[in-house]
Parts: sequence; C-alpha cells; structure tokens
Amino acid sequence: MKIGLFCITFIFLFIGCSNNEEKIKTPVPSPKNVVKTQFDHIDGFHDDDLDLAFDVFKKACEKSYKKQMFRNVCANTSFYNNGKQFFIDNFTPKIMVSNKGDLGLVTGYYEPLLYGSRTQDDFYKYPVYKTPKDLVTIKNKKAYPSFKRLRYKAKKINGRYVPYDTRAQIEKRNDLEPIVYVNDKISLFFLQVQGSGRVQLDTGETINIGYANQNGRKYFAIGKKLIEEGYILKEEVSLQTIRNYLELNPHRLDEVLNSNASYVFFKEKENTATGSLNVPLIAKRNIAVDRNYIPLGMPVFIQTVNPKTKEPLNKLVVAADTGGAIKGEIRVDYFFGYGYEAEELAGIMKEKGRLFMLIPKI
Repeated sequence: MKIGLFCITFIFLFIGCSNNEEKIKTPVPSPKNVVKTQFDHIDGFHDDDLDLAFDVFKKACEKSYKKQMFRNVCANTSFYNNGKQFFIDNFTPKIMVSNKGDLGLVTGYYEPLLYGSRTQDDFYKYPVYKTPKDLVTIKNKKAYPSFKRLRYKAKKINGRYVPYDTRAQIEKRNDLEPIVYVNDKISLFFLQVQGSGRVQLDTGETINIGYANQNGRKYFAIGKKLIEEGYILKEEVSLQTIRNYLELNPHRLDEVLNSNASYVFFKEKENTATGSLNVPLIAKRNIAVDRNYIPLGMPVFIQTVNPKTKEPLNKLVVAADTGGAIKGEIRVDYFFGYGYEAEELAGIMKEKGRLFMLIPKI
C-alpha cells in the first residue's frame, strides 16, 4: 500500500497499513532481539516452496540490492537455480524475541475490489480523491516542531501553515479532484485502510489505484471505538463485524467513520498493489513490517496458523511493506492477495506467530 498497501493491519484496532514515505534508516538487527538457530530447527522450512520464495526475493532485490546488507546476496542470486540451497548457503536464520518471549502477532491485509464510475450519479457518489493541490509537506521540520504529530502535513492560510483538514472537513469540500466515484462508502473507508486496490468501472474496465498521500492526522481505530461503546465484543472484532454494524446502523455511519480524522489520497497506477519497497506484492509471500526491527527486503520465515482452518501456515516471505499499526519486534501483516477469499481471511487474521529473520552472511 504504493499500499504500499496501507493494510488491515491490526484489525483488532482496525488501523491501516498506511504508507509512510518518510525515509527510515535501515536497521541492523540487534543481538537483543534475535537468537541464532539452524534451518533444520525451523518447523516447515524444508516443506515450503522455497523456489517460489527465491523468485519473490529476487524480485525484491530489484529495489533492495542498493542496501549494503543485501548487496552481495542479491548478486549471488544469479548463481543459483535452487531456492533451498540459495537460502541455506547465503543466510543465517535467527528467531526474533522480545521481553515477552518468541511469540508475537500476525494480522492480515488484502487488495480490495470496489465498483465505480468516472462520472458521479446517484449510485456512484463517493469520490476517491487525488492529492489536493493545497496539501503540502513541510520541508523545514526543525522550524515547525509542532507539526511532527501531523507528519508535517499542512496547508497555508494567509501565509501561515495550519493543520490539514480532518476527514469530516474533507468530505464537506467540493473543490477536490476525484479519480473515480464508487458506490459504497464503507468499502471506500476500507480501501483507505488497505492503501491500494482495484476499481471495476461501469464500462467494464478495471483500474488500479494506490496510495498517494495522507492528511497527516493520526489514525483512530473505529473498531476500538465500537468495542468501547459495547457494540462489538473485543474477541469478535473483525472487518466483517465492523461492516455489519455500520450496515445495520446507517444513521451512525458518518459519525463512526469521521471519528477517524485520518484521510488517504490516491493515484491511478499501472500495476496492482505495491508495497513500501515499491515492488508488486505477491499473495502469501509478502509481509508488512516495523522497519525499526526488520529491514525491507529481508527474508522472514513465519510460523502461524490459518485464521479460518487453524492449520499451520509456515512460509518464507519477504518484507516489502510497512504500516502504521505494525509496531514491535514480533509483529507483521501478512498479505493474502486479491479477491473475496483474501478479504475474508485478512479480516479475521489475528494469530500468534514466530518470526525467523534470514540474515545475510556476507
């Protein structure tokens, strides 16, 4: 979400994987949060499709090879045609740990499909906006420290920077430029949470739209709001239960959505969903991460379970995205892909999991 797929990351609080384009220094994994292990000790590693994982890693190398820690291993991809051998020869597996142990949280995200039109009417009436012309990112950050909490997003009024409009204020405007109009306000909100998606137009054409900018306002979790109000049980919160509540209570739709002042703007794209690494995301082979602990481009073996069947979900994936709710050592958002099944699984994914980073040897 790029989505980079802003994602459903942490559907429990229902906070999205909004792309943050601020440059973050690539971390060097610390001995404090990783413990060396062996590939033979990682359940499911040898059973995975490591050739597919190898292909995904090579694609990530198109962007990550410039980073010092990946330069040599990316160069070495040309000498291998066996994925398992490549990873064993070139990486050292290390399990991630925190002061709470080696289990963390794995949530999910997906690429949504909406229905829309290039022209507004009584059916297609909700605009998907481009970045407004009056939205600016403050460059001289030291001179405006109070805007840090607003991601340095602002607009100018009478020559002075002021916080950019909230969601409620944006929705009252009629001077912004839309890409398309869609027929479902709830789906549009979820699209902003995910950060990218596809829109099937009334002409039969399907277009790709991706994250372009954000109004700087902090994300507020509408799922958490509904839990605190007693409308949804904490253990039952999901994309599906949130949607169900909003559809059954249309008189509260604007009130609930506007409690989240954050607003995402989009651009039309040639490619389907791409993450913060700026490579196309591959279903069930990419994750969103906290870059303070896991660098983009890093191979990570995840051990968790399918949220529906509870069967083991053990896969070698590549960190290719980020998200506002992805915080902590053992915390990732798993990309389920596109379509109804992906939406269903992403909406309920909230499982414990282990993470094994594959650290380049050279």
